[in-house]
Amino acid sequence: MRIISGNRKGKALKSVPGTGTRPTTDKVKEAIFNMVGPYFQGGLGLDLFAGSGGLGIEALSRGLDKVIFVDKDAKAIATIKSNLDQCDLSDKSEVYRNESFRALKAIVKRELQFDLILLDPPYQKQKLVDILELIDDQQLLNENGFVMCEHSSDVSLPNEVGSLKLLKKETYGMIRISIFHAL
Repeated sequence: MRIISGNRKGKALKSVPGTGTRPTTDKVKEAIFNMVGPYFQGGLGLDLFAGSGGLGIEALSRGLDKVIFVDKDAKAIATIKSNLDQCDLSDKSEVYRNESFRALKAIVKRELQFDLILLDPPYQKQKLVDILELIDDQQLLNENGFVMCEHSSDVSLPNEVGSLKLLKKETYGMIRISIFHAL
């Protein structure tokens, strides 16, 4: 795994030890950022099921000012911190070990809004529509922001979730990427 583009291009990233986390392939990562960017002029990101932190770190490399990384697995948190240190991006990040809905409730209390929200939950435990509804209800997405959902290709998300509208969807083998933005 590596950073594909931006000011940290080519930096190697560690994967989370074990088989519980599947890293996003370079091909899919490149496709995601071509759909939402590919580069940013600052802004705030949220990598909610961060795993190794690869997607959020890619977003930082491509110009986001700061990314909040959340994962409930201790090995994932250690990997994220290691990858951020290795890329000299620790000062542009916050890393939290927490369950997704609890993390979102804590974010609501901070009154934050994001330019990019990355959702790549474990395929067997997805609650993407519930998470999208919470993001919409609590207005966590900036006016020109995007929510990226990585999910199994046999899962179809609705075209609209509240004021979030499906902008694009692409399938890469067993993986589907769905991009939402605010109406």
